[in-house]
Amino acid sequence: MSEKVINIEKKDSFFLLTINRPHALNALNSDVFNELEAFFSTFHGDYSVKGVVITGQGQKAFIAGADIKEFASLDAVTGSALSKRGQDVFFMIERFHAPVIAAVNGFALGGGCELAMSCHIRVAGTNARFGQPEVNLGLVPGYGGSQRLIQLIGKGKAIEMLLTTDMIDANESLRLGLVTHVVDSGQEVEKAFDILNKIAAKGPLAVHQCIQLVNAYFDKESNGFEKEYKNFGLTIGSEDAKEGALAFVEKRKPVFKAK
Repeated sequence: MSEKVINIEKKDSFFLLTINRPHALNALNSDVFNELEAFFSTFHGDYSVKGVVITGQGQKAFIAGADIKEFASLDAVTGSALSKRGQDVFFMIERFHAPVIAAVNGFALGGGCELAMSCHIRVAGTNARFGQPEVNLGLVPGYGGSQRLIQLIGKGKAIEMLLTTDMIDANESLRLGLVTHVVDSGQEVEKAFDILNKIAAKGPLAVHQCIQLVNAYFDKESNGFEKEYKNFGLTIGSEDAKEGALAFVEKRKPVFKAK
């Protein structure tokens, strides 16, 4: 049995996942992917879970990249399979029914930046640094970085970051739209839970559908406008929507049941 490399803490209706490989700057390896996959597959669609925060152990690194030692024996076939596996796990995060927030507390490089970008929201501490340094090793990003970076910061800046491997700090990340908040170092998780607490008061079915709709915009196989009117129909016919309307009329807080 492999040692647990992710600490999982239940906090009311939320979970805090802490990547726990500080000796390797929390680098991603196969064990980390296995545990991420197990968690997100276990709780997918469980509306008692209203949010997840992902962070790294310590204040030096969120995740400083992939564990390069695992790359030594790879060839074209096994390398593609490893990349596909990582993408599949990160899609599980991106498509999770409840918001997932990356609390970036240090270096988020390579696979670490890619994991953060697969989360729905990113909060950075003042010491956060983002980058995609793969070309330094003669490689390209493998876990979706070449695609999500463009979505978040635009083509020109994404190409510059990918080709120069220059890192950007927290304030530049905020200016570019890579993160939504910058807080004092050590306050990243607290800010992430503040955001989750605000979202948790909303209709859980509607939150899930909003996540789906935003993802649909970037899915070349989806018609986002079509999905929107269909999802609007799904939500307006729900018990939660009826409760929301009644609570509004009665001037009280709604009690949603994810139904």
